[in-house]
Amino acid sequence: MLNTPIRLLLVEDHKLMRVGLKSLFEDQDGLEVTSEAENGAEAIEKFKTNHPDVTLMDIGLPDMSGIEATKKILEHNTTAKVIMLTSHLSEEEVLESLQSGACAYVMKDINTDVLKMIIKTIKEGAMWIDPLAVPILRDKNCGIVPQRSMSRAMFRKQHANLTHREYEVLKLVVDGKSNNEIAEALTISAHTAKAHVCNIIQKLVVDDRTQAAVKALKEGLV
Repeated sequence: MLNTPIRLLLVEDHKLMRVGLKSLFEDQDGLEVTSEAENGAEAIEKFKTNHPDVTLMDIGLPDMSGIEATKKILEHNTTAKVIMLTSHLSEEEVLESLQSGACAYVMKDINTDVLKMIIKTIKEGAMWIDPLAVPILRDKNCGIVPQRSMSRAMFRKQHANLTHREYEVLKLVVDGKSNNEIAEALTISAHTAKAHVCNIIQKLVVDDRTQAAVKALKEGLV
């Protein structure tokens, strides 16, 4: 059915946090927490039993890390969609989370509406990485995001719908620059910088600037 809600498995060892997260999805169209777990072993069993569409996985669990639990879930079902949740940014955890097969790396202080959007896009096969983690993938690449060089001619051939200026803006987006910083770097207005970013997002068929940066890295555009 088209209106069937996305079934969520919520994995969090702290009961108060788990209750708080669950309350976010109550009475939300399209999202439903159908199972919960407070440790890695329970998460694996609940996944096998309940077959959730998306798993929200805390990294810091008492018996094993959420990263290890994710690996075991993916061993059971290679199409499983797991969102890693963490309260701090760690280079090691970012890389290991994505190497484990997780589809997203999300900070727990994220805006709740954004989290709901991420869940829905992950269900459809997208990937999402917290903007703070993008530089780690760029600077500490371990094969997760392949680094490929592309000539300007080849770039134009494959992405002819991006203008030269948009390509320059995209490189700055990947560097984590804000619209104001892009405007200053390229000597343009902040309004113009914002317009370029919006055009890039539309042309790369992504939902936000973070996904544009990730796609640019994955496809070797920068």
